[in-house]
Amino acid sequence: MYAPKMVEFDWKHHKRTPSSDTSSKSPRLPSINLSLMVPAAPVVVRTEMSPASSPACSTYEHYVRLPELRRLFQSRGFPDWKLEPVLKPALMGLELTFRFMSTVLSDPRPYTNRREWVQRLESLAVDQVMVIAGVVENEEEDPESRGSAPVAELSRGSGVLARDGSSAEVWKVPGEESSVVSRTSEESLLPRLLSWQKSEDAAQRVACAVECAFMRSPYTLGIGEPNLTRKPNLDYDRVCRPSELHELKCNPYVQIDNHENQSLYTIHQLVESWTGCAASILNRIPSRMDGGRFEQAERDCRTVERIWKLLTEIEDLHLLMDPEDFLKLKNRLEIRTEDAAFCFRSRALVEMAKACKDLRHRVPGILGVEVDPMGGPRVQEAAMRIYRDKSEYRKVHLIQAMQGIEAALKGFFFAYRQVLVVMVGSLEADGRGGRVGVGMGFEQDDSLSRVFLEPTYFPSLDAAKTFLGESLMH
Repeated sequence: MYAPKMVEFDWKHHKRTPSSDTSSKSPRLPSINLSLMVPAAPVVVRTEMSPASSPACSTYEHYVRLPELRRLFQSRGFPDWKLEPVLKPALMGLELTFRFMSTVLSDPRPYTNRREWVQRLESLAVDQVMVIAGVVENEEEDPESRGSAPVAELSRGSGVLARDGSSAEVWKVPGEESSVVSRTSEESLLPRLLSWQKSEDAAQRVACAVECAFMRSPYTLGIGEPNLTRKPNLDYDRVCRPSELHELKCNPYVQIDNHENQSLYTIHQLVESWTGCAASILNRIPSRMDGGRFEQAERDCRTVERIWKLLTEIEDLHLLMDPEDFLKLKNRLEIRTEDAAFCFRSRALVEMAKACKDLRHRVPGILGVEVDPMGGPRVQEAAMRIYRDKSEYRKVHLIQAMQGIEAALKGFFFAYRQVLVVMVGSLEADGRGGRVGVGMGFEQDDSLSRVFLEPTYFPSLDAAKTFLGESLMH
């Protein structure tokens, strides 16, 4: 709000001189006080990002059945496979998207924007497939983890198929003599979507996206893609465990007769799955940096950047919900505006953001310098040096990826605020509870805006580019 300030304008009478006094009869101006409404400087609260209140977080976790979901993606079935903690929650997110598509196409409401829902979910599934394929490629380029994935070899010269493989089929590539055994997951929902008339087109495009995305990978997912290159299939059912995942379809508030309940619930299960994936990646980035494996650390940072963009895409799904049905659901669930936005009820999301911000402390180690305790420009000068010296380009790629994470992180929270405004209105999104600011404007200080408007996480890199740019102009 704007606070009135007393501003005094005091004209005092000075001794008149011939040069300054044009008229000896000019009246003397009395001293006056003017009371004006002047906007006070906005109060900017600099606080570290923190989750919502403990009761609010616990209620949210109960709603999305997070303990059960987390138990699934944190379980380990393949101790020798280092990628399992990363890939398992990612595959679960993809499988949840298939379930979401089935839910949308089964929605009986005539006013649902079914066409847009399917297009958005298809796009989301394809983007997830691209991220997963990138993770697999990175694994196979790492000598420590190469070849450890649980896969099944499918090519058979004679085309003989075992009796217990009910989900497999034998076929031939035109013009070739050898046969191919193509095996499909028995528990994934994608094969069912491929055989359902309502979802056949969208599911086929997702299956083709899997085929294309895994062209550079040594194996494929085996969830319905053609597998024309005869690659081994990942043991998808044992890794992802779709049947156990789909047992979590019913949320604790299933008694609420509102079709948006399932949509809201699934959106946040998707968020939790991908934050689980990001957490595993962020946990291994520091050790890779300390070991000088900058190229691997850079690829991990790029994956985290893409996950932030995936999370933005997931949160945008809120915009397709029916406004009245959503607000009815919001009231039934007793979701109230508090000091923190709803996304801060996810402790995992907050921890992910904090871990991304903490990457800034790794910059001096990457550049090979120590921070000057007197505030000198050691880090800035080292950054300028590696920008000029092209021999350390791997370090440049890594710090670029770290800055890419910052941009994607801030973009997520900015986009989330716009989603909040659309869904509940700007008054509630700003936390004003219907109280309209008066005066010359309203300066908000909500938690989402603070994240987006924070200063750069990498001031030394910022300064290095500024001075480097100036030097190149001369």
